Parts: sequence; structure tokens; C-alpha cells
Amino acid sequence: MELRHVRYFVALAEELNFTRAAARLGIGQPPLSQQIRDLEKEIGYPLFLRRPHGAELTEAGRAFLAEARLLLEQAERAKEAARRAGGGHVGALRVGFTSSANFHPAVTEAFAVFHWKYPDASLIVEESHSARLAERLLHSELDAAFVRPGNVAAEGLDLLPLGEEPLILALPAGHRLAAQARVPVAALAGEPFVIFSQGIGRTFLGLIRDACAQEGFEPTIGQETPHIVAMINMVAAGLGVAMAPGSIAQLAVRGVVYRPLDGAVPKVPLAIATRAGDASPLVRNFLALIPPPAVED
Repeated sequence: MELRHVRYFVALAEELNFTRAAARLGIGQPPLSQQIRDLEKEIGYPLFLRRPHGAELTEAGRAFLAEARLLLEQAERAKEAARRAGGGHVGALRVGFTSSANFHPAVTEAFAVFHWKYPDASLIVEESHSARLAERLLHSELDAAFVRPGNVAAEGLDLLPLGEEPLILALPAGHRLAAQARVPVAALAGEPFVIFSQGIGRTFLGLIRDACAQEGFEPTIGQETPHIVAMINMVAAGLGVAMAPGSIAQLAVRGVVYRPLDGAVPKVPLAIATRAGDASPLVRNFLALIPPPAVED
């Protein structure tokens, strides 16, 4: 039994006339009659009584009609489910992000727009450092990840650049430099720095050291932390100052003020990573929602 047999049967059962049913189906009357006979032969009982001016359902036909309609409805649901999955409208999207990108607008906007545009798809998020996120991508444990490219081995991954953001200074509210509207990098000589753990924050540490070197000094490392929020909390505790991505200024912590830097201000890049050649519809749809980075004048 094929699905077309069921469609032909339902059309005839509703029209109770071979001519009208054939016209509704867009086929000739002889092929319709043959398909109905084939169906009756397979079932083993007549489904219709042939009358001079039409047809009438038998008991077997009436019983078959109820199930046939359900079968056609299920077939339509199956087709729609396949179309939605093939178009990336359903399923689970696993996205990672490095903690330093927590407050970047590209991250929050991508999550918000994806949830709005694809409400039947689930978004599973994971926070970690860039190297770990890249590893999980390569092992198919994530579908995409917002990473700092300098901390990622790009082999086997596609990286879509999302631009750069300047680092700003986080310092205790009572610090001597807090009264300044902008803080020169050179003024940080001798100040203890709170930094990301060196094993996972190579990009940041390299940028900070380069910026300080251009001003003629080596930064003093006072405290290391694996997480950007913990870094800001340590600044609040008076353990040092910190350079962090500009988007961190959204994080209001009592006892911490943020100031732009003057001088050799480093910028940190952000990218979204996916497995090379990944053709997943969900991933494709997610990437399409991410705007290109703004071009600076």
C-alpha cells in the first residue's frame, strides 16, 4: 500500500463519485478505478459498492476511512517536521562563549535574536575558556563558540571575525587614578595587575605586556584568576587594577570604577568558531543572525 492509494481512497470516500474524485485528484477516472481495485485487493474486502451514479462505502470502507484520514494527517505532520528540521527551525544548538565575551553585544544579541526567530529550537550555552571551547567543538560537543582567536588553534575550525574592542581599566573606587577621566597606560607602572590565569589568558596577557612595554615598563602581576567576573571582584577587594574588554563596563560592581585608557591602548579580537565545513541548518541560521563587525573610520 502506498500513500497515494490512501489519498485516492479518501478523495473517493468524500466525493462518492469517481468522476468528481478523479477531477479533484487531477487524474483520469480509469487510473483512479484501477488504484481503488488494487487497494481493495490488498485489503481483501471491497471498500465501495459501485452504483450507477456513484459509489457507496461498505462497512470495511467506513472503518478504513477513519484510519486513512489519520494516516494522511500524520504524513503531513511528518513532512512539516522534516521541512522544519531541514530548514534549521527545530533542534538543539550548543553554543559556547569565553567568559571575557560574556557582555559583548554580539553574543547577547545573537542569543536574543535566535530565540525570537527560532522559538521551537533550544539553545544550550556553555561558558569556558577559548582553548577548551575549541577542543569541544572539534569533538562535536559544541556547535559554535565565541572565542578569542589568539587563544585558539584554528586547524579544523572556521573562524568568523567579529571585530575588536579596546581594553579599559578597572580599578578600585578609592584608587588614586580613579579621579581621572582617562588613565594613561604609563601611569600604571608599578601597579599590581589582576589578570586572567596565564594558561588560559595568553591573548590578554600578551596585549597588556605589549601596551606596557610601549610605555617603557613591565606590568607587575599581583593576582591571577580564571574568570573575568572574579577578576573584577578582586579589583573591588583592592588586590590590584585590571585591563578588561570595554564591554565589561556593563558589569556594575560596588567598589569598582571603569576608565578608558590613553596611550598604547590594546584591542582584543573576538570571533565565532565552528567546525570546518559544518553544514548544519541550525548553525547556518545562527551565523546568519550575526552582523559583520563595524568598520572603523
